[in-house]
Amino acid sequence: MQRAAERGEVSSMDLSSQSYRNRLLQLLDLADFDRLRSHLKRVPFEYRQPLYEADKEIKFVYFPTEGVASLVNTMANGSATEVGTIGNEGIVGLPVIFGDRYAPTNVYVQVPGSGLQLSADFLRHELEHNTSVRTVMLHYAHAFFNQVAQSAACAHFHSVEQRCCRWLLMTHDRVQSDQFLLTQEFLGMMLGVRRTTVTEIAAKLKQRRLIEYHRGRLTILDRAGLEKRACECYVASKNEFDRLLGNPLGLRQPVEA
Repeated sequence: MQRAAERGEVSSMDLSSQSYRNRLLQLLDLADFDRLRSHLKRVPFEYRQPLYEADKEIKFVYFPTEGVASLVNTMANGSATEVGTIGNEGIVGLPVIFGDRYAPTNVYVQVPGSGLQLSADFLRHELEHNTSVRTVMLHYAHAFFNQVAQSAACAHFHSVEQRCCRWLLMTHDRVQSDQFLLTQEFLGMMLGVRRTTVTEIAAKLKQRRLIEYHRGRLTILDRAGLEKRACECYVASKNEFDRLLGNPLGLRQPVEA
């Protein structure tokens, strides 16, 4: 069947071909996307905006088009750590795909942008009655699981600077801009280090003219330089997404190992 990304235009909601810029929506067959299209609502992603909360019913799922959402696990003492991130390659609402209505984690926006909101009940209906939609979503779920597993190994074997370069590259891919808001708090949460360590790493990257960073706004100056200093996990995760979801249409081309 013809893919939605191959159509010349999508009139509803000004979602012209490629304009929605979400990889999963681009993978859907044309008929599948047409069913979803009239139910999608474009929404802004504001910094710290909750997309769903722990132990509360998930009423909506989100297809990010720009920005980054963070999956956060909170301990009994109130401390929190980021366990996964979602951008324009995926969907916020994996528990819905697995048939659940609740999750023990929170998801909120860490890098502002925008996305497309869809009723969780409508997605459940599609997953129950449409094999092709279910296959696309399960492929993403597999890729996300692999990303989390890669990150766990990465935290054990690679330096903070290598991991920082990896996260900056992943964020750069998702925002489609060389400049974006990225707080030290979020970087520290992603890397599992204190803000003072983030400050030191950012200063080193600035000295090498790889980035510019001022008051929470980061600018990528030398992407190729960041790729050289990043650990192998960036390429490994990106290639795994490409294996399961195909090349990202209209987005950055996959890097080579």
